[in-house]
Amino acid sequence: MRRVIVRYRVKADQVEANEGLVRAVYEELARTGPEGFRYATFKQEDGVSFVHIASVDTADGRNPLAEVEAFARFQRDIAARCDEPPVATEMHEVGSYRFFGGE
Repeated sequence: MRRVIVRYRVKADQVEANEGLVRAVYEELARTGPEGFRYATFKQEDGVSFVHIASVDTADGRNPLAEVEAFARFQRDIAARCDEPPVATEMHEVGSYRFFGGE
């Protein structure tokens, strides 16, 4: 299982565009329903910083986002939308309580 957190800050005039692109990713994920994949996006209190958290536990180890067309569109102009570019960090769980599903 692989868990990743990505953080970045968009330009103030790009927040709405970024949110629209993020929503399109979730719409496509809802249609395609990839197994073994959990994903969440949060906007921080400052209104311009975003955090994405992904958990990949697929049979072949591939990240389903690589096949999501809306995600490709999201990534295409990310540098132009950002004041601070995305930084991805792999996470290793120490503990959680129902964070990634499960009852």
